[in-house]
Amino acid sequence: MSEQTNAPEHEQEAAAQVEQAAQTQESVQEEAQAQTQAQTELSPEEEIAGLYAELEAAKQTIRDQQDGVIRAAADVENMRRRAAQDVEKAHKFALEKFANELLPVLDNLERAIEFSDKENETLKPVLEGIDMTLKSFADALAKFGVETVNPQGETFNPDLHQAMSIQPSNDVSPNTVLAVMQKGYTLNGRLLRPAMVMVSKEAE
Repeated sequence: MSEQTNAPEHEQEAAAQVEQAAQTQESVQEEAQAQTQAQTELSPEEEIAGLYAELEAAKQTIRDQQDGVIRAAADVENMRRRAAQDVEKAHKFALEKFANELLPVLDNLERAIEFSDKENETLKPVLEGIDMTLKSFADALAKFGVETVNPQGETFNPDLHQAMSIQPSNDVSPNTVLAVMQKGYTLNGRLLRPAMVMVSKEAE
C-alpha cells in the first residue's frame, strides 16, 4: 500500500526535474542567441565607419575609371596627331624622288647658258628661250617647295654644302665659299642635294 502511494510522488518529482531541465536548456539557448545577436549588431559609430569605407572605395573606383578614360583619350589623340604628321610628311616629300630626277635637267639648262657664246647674235634667241625655260622650270619647282642652295660668298655649312676643294685666301675669312661648282637643292627644308663648293682657308 505504501509503495503504491509513493509511485505518483516519484513520477511528479521526475516530471518536475524534466521541466526544470527544459527550462534551463531554453534559458541557455536564449542567452546564447542574445550573445550572438549582440556580436552581429554594430554600434552607430561602426556602421558610419563602414559606410565611409564603402564611400571611399566607390570614389576610388570612379577615379580609376576616370583615369582610364583620360589615358584612353590621350592615346587616341596621340595616334591622331601621329597619323596627321605622317600624312603631312607624305604630302611634303612625295615629290622627293621625282624632284631628284629633275635636278640634272636644271643643271643642263644652266650649263647651256653658262658655256654658250653670248656674243653670237645668231644664238641670242636660243639663249633667251633657254633662259626663259630655266626660269619657268625653277618657278614651277619652287611652288612645290624645291629651293636652290647657292652659297656663293657664304660661310661653309656642312649640312647643306659639300666641300670639293680648299683654297688658301687672304681676301675672305677662312671657311668661306669661294665658288659654287654645282648648286644644291632642298625640298620643304629637307636637303635633296648638297651644293658642291670650293672653301677658303687661311693663307700661310
